[in-house]
Amino acid sequence: MPRFYCPLPLSAGIDVELPAGAARHVQVLRMQPGDSITLFEGRQDGPGGEWQATILRMGRSDVQVRVDSHVAADRENLRPVHLLAGITANERMDWLVEKATELGVTSITPLLAERSVLKLKGERGDKKRAHWQAVAVAACEQCGRNRVPVIHEAVTLAQWLQPAPAPGLRAVLSLAAGTQPLQQVLAPAEDAQPVFFLSGPEGGLTAAEEALARGCGFVPVTLGPRTLRAETAPLAALVLSTL
Repeated sequence: MPRFYCPLPLSAGIDVELPAGAARHVQVLRMQPGDSITLFEGRQDGPGGEWQATILRMGRSDVQVRVDSHVAADRENLRPVHLLAGITANERMDWLVEKATELGVTSITPLLAERSVLKLKGERGDKKRAHWQAVAVAACEQCGRNRVPVIHEAVTLAQWLQPAPAPGLRAVLSLAAGTQPLQQVLAPAEDAQPVFFLSGPEGGLTAAEEALARGCGFVPVTLGPRTLRAETAPLAALVLSTL
């Protein structure tokens, strides 16, 4: 059954107009009144689950549906995982956001690292953030997640470290000598302790950035003997964190 993101307060028995993006998608699929669809609100702090709904009316640019019933479907990972990921080239960052969403990431903070090729400021940064959030929404529609990961504003590492430390394990993906395998650092997923992964862009973090991270409680970890691409390494860490 087609799934659509509908960030509105939903309850059984009400009629709602679908948001513009969802309405266009319904029309592209050539759906008709009487067809069934699935809606999800997407909020991290909401009740979760999804809603079964029936299309009532197809307008030229709008779609009205009736919300039928709630399904308590929870497809989230056992523990929250947050990525602080160095911004990579456009297509690679899109791919990272999409795949991280499919793997259950809770939030992504694009990192304005010293070696990031893409530099985002002001209006351009706002547009990129909105674009990546839309990528995450589309990935949730496809993979069945009902809680959309939050894409935070792009910041430098120093800016991210300014607030009081959030509880949980902090790990920096590092190629330096003396790192520990990630599997040895992680507690079992059932522990539900939040995890924060820091990874660099193409070229990695600078020595100064990694030193800053270590000084603020990030444990240097390795994913194995091979050097992974900037968009691959955080995904591998995500997979390991769900085991």
